[in-house]
Amino acid sequence: MHVIIHIYMQIDNRQEKLSRLRTALLELLERLRQILAVALARTPLVKGNVYEIVRRCGNPNCRCTRGRLHRNMVLTWSEQGRHRMHSIPPARLADLRRKSKDYLRFRRARADVSVLHKKILKVLDQIQELRREAP
Repeated sequence: MHVIIHIYMQIDNRQEKLSRLRTALLELLERLRQILAVALARTPLVKGNVYEIVRRCGNPNCRCTRGRLHRNMVLTWSEQGRHRMHSIPPARLADLRRKSKDYLRFRRARADVSVLHKKILKVLDQIQELRREAP
């Protein structure tokens, strides 16, 4: 009788662990759904960062040689191992800022999916171990 109670307690403990793992899996899948919402958006993306540069132009008669430096908004990005820079006209500044931020958000979401994928697989492996019976 003592053996029967012990076996029943093991089964109950296994069911409790399975329940917790199923709940954890559902929470991970909900988090994945939230992350994928960023990836599934239809807005265009622009790779790079938008910021202001202050520089001298090199013309010896220019105002920048007397301390009034030139200010430009630029988009910078890397391509094939090289850094690129593109001057941004004022009319496109807000649009490129938004698209650049959306690109960064997409890249973060992509990295989060990778981490979440590993966690989901770990939970699935634990569920499989608890559900598996000897042949």
